[in-house]
Amino acid sequence: MTESAPVTHLRLRPRDRDAIVSSLRAGVVPQRGFAHIQVGRADEVAAVARDLDRVADGGSMVRFVIGDYGAGKTFFLQLTASIAAEKKLVTAAADLTPDRRLQASGGQARGLYAELMRNLATRSTPDGGALPGVVDRFVTTAQSDARSRGISVASVIAGKLQDLSQMVGGYDFAQVIGQYWAGYDSGNDQLMADAVRWLRGEFTTRTDARSALGVRTIIDDASIYDTLKLMARFVRLAGFAGLLVCFDEMVNLYKLANTVARNGNYEQVLRIVNDCLQGNAAGLGVLFSGTPELLMDTRRGLYSYDALRSRLAENSFAVGGLADYTGPVLRLANLTPEDMYVLLCKLRHVYAGGDPSRYLVPDEAVPAFMNHCAHRIGDAYFRTPRTTVKEFLNLLAVLDQNPGADWRALVGQIELAAEPDPDLEPLPEDTAASVLAPVTTLRPSGSNTDDELSTFRL
Repeated sequence: MTESAPVTHLRLRPRDRDAIVSSLRAGVVPQRGFAHIQVGRADEVAAVARDLDRVADGGSMVRFVIGDYGAGKTFFLQLTASIAAEKKLVTAAADLTPDRRLQASGGQARGLYAELMRNLATRSTPDGGALPGVVDRFVTTAQSDARSRGISVASVIAGKLQDLSQMVGGYDFAQVIGQYWAGYDSGNDQLMADAVRWLRGEFTTRTDARSALGVRTIIDDASIYDTLKLMARFVRLAGFAGLLVCFDEMVNLYKLANTVARNGNYEQVLRIVNDCLQGNAAGLGVLFSGTPELLMDTRRGLYSYDALRSRLAENSFAVGGLADYTGPVLRLANLTPEDMYVLLCKLRHVYAGGDPSRYLVPDEAVPAFMNHCAHRIGDAYFRTPRTTVKEFLNLLAVLDQNPGADWRALVGQIELAAEPDPDLEPLPEDTAASVLAPVTTLRPSGSNTDDELSTFRL
């Protein structure tokens, strides 16, 4: 094998190493350390980075990240959230489940909102739980303004929240923030905690909310999107650039058996799309992720809702290898053999804790492993790399714990299965081999880690 070009690696902290390895071996996306394993899809990352700049400038954006099972949709959403945090946006993420939906009447929508608020994150609070800090920052900013202008803090807060009061649900939202300040000013921790509970959507009855805070409404199933628009404006008043909301596992809407319930959720999706495309949701960005079936199935998918189908229709001129990254639908491109090679090399480096002297397999093991994958599951491992990544880390784990084991013998014993995709036909072995033929002489063609991550730091 041709000697690989030198690669410049970023400093790897032990906790990032452990988080990456344990998460990927379990088949889930790590919560930190994205920069160490990000490869390819530079155009898609650059496109959402431009979207985030627009949100930070007071605009809005909506994107549908579409890819097969295991293609990296969740990773892409979390990578985008990391970029958003670098651009001083607040982020919120939640998976849709049967108990958490965009539209419902039994508390499922409020449950989705509450999950978003629990996962609210900033650059300084990346693991969630940032809502109290955001409100605190708003209050301290108001205090600073009040001192410089020689007026009361309550007057400054009322002035800042005046525009919010004109929006749907904005009057009580502003009242709750006012109550938080009252508790802050008087040292009433319970009042502050009740205000945060209201903002998190944790009050279940209007009676309790009125008794605790003097407001007549609560955040319920019918008001979650209006409240997200309020929150987007509020975080800007607190000194942040805007709010990015990520909805993962949208396929759970596709799976709803009840047509009325499914269409009700699609109607809420349509409302979000209309507002964001028309610029009516200042400082708000929304990312949805789902499978091609979710998007294109004309019986149960988003295309079954005519208004969504017209808005999400893809550019008919983007064919024959041409791409359009400006539309609302962003299809995740397949990883190339070169991308996969670089990814596995990065994983080898991460597993070794950033120390090349501790690599468990030599350079030639990487293309050998890739060829094995190609013969087992065809080109699916480019489209759905999760299984390949998991098994490569499992291989390293066995070698780590059994120093006398031979990687050549182990590679041949690995059993791989493609991610579930009923429409996928595996390639014949000779076709798969031809796809991977160049791998035996692959190297990262003069690029290094910093080059690959240039878009990450946009």
